[in-house]
Amino acid sequence: MPNVHSGLTILGVHGLPEIAEGDDLGMLIARACEAQATPLADGDVLVVTQKIVSKAEGRVLDLSGVEPSARARDFAEAWEKDARAVEVVLREAVRVVRMENGVIITETRHGFVCANSGVDASNVGRGGEDCVVLLPLDPDASARRIRGALREANGADIAVIVSDTFGRPWREGAVNVAIGAAGVEPLLDYRGQADDDGRELRSTVIAVADEIASAAELAMGKLDRAPAAIMRGYPYRKSESGVRSVIRERGKDLFR
Repeated sequence: MPNVHSGLTILGVHGLPEIAEGDDLGMLIARACEAQATPLADGDVLVVTQKIVSKAEGRVLDLSGVEPSARARDFAEAWEKDARAVEVVLREAVRVVRMENGVIITETRHGFVCANSGVDASNVGRGGEDCVVLLPLDPDASARRIRGALREANGADIAVIVSDTFGRPWREGAVNVAIGAAGVEPLLDYRGQADDDGRELRSTVIAVADEIASAAELAMGKLDRAPAAIMRGYPYRKSESGVRSVIRERGKDLFR
């Protein structure tokens, strides 16, 4: 088990330009880290927001070409929303969990259950055009590409997490979670180990990748133009499993 008592440092990465399709995120992040005198080092975990990953991968959609369905128009009219955006949410979903009180909860092709299929109209960065940002097609592959580019840029052996902001069904407020990962085991399994009283732990599995993503958000903020952060000092376990292991199997999900 890793020594979780080590000192942790979280550093926001500032100075990144507005990201556009085709940009080399790895190179840009490496340069920004160097410019602020916090170059990436072996053992770091770099957390990158989904928004800039999607922009670099061209996952920005112009709503002007979207024709809403009757279902999207009815919901938009009832809740004063943009019917085109609602249509995109429905198209990005493999299953609609709930459409009620102006909220759409869906399951995405990735297996994520979240609001609006992860479709976001904030901080699109295209001069106020009618555009929305979609989730990356494969966030784990995105994390692997960024990790590889950073390894090539400065040689550091790091892990990469792609994060996004999700709400929670039983608590107010949103938190950052990992939607993609490379180089880090996303779950820390304590099952089979004994607690201080000698009792065997039977169900304790910690979502390490989600906790790293949430902690990193404190150094990024929503309005501080720091779309990436470095966690330094956490002795994570290395893995190439990605975040698929975090998604609960349908047969074990008591709430579907």
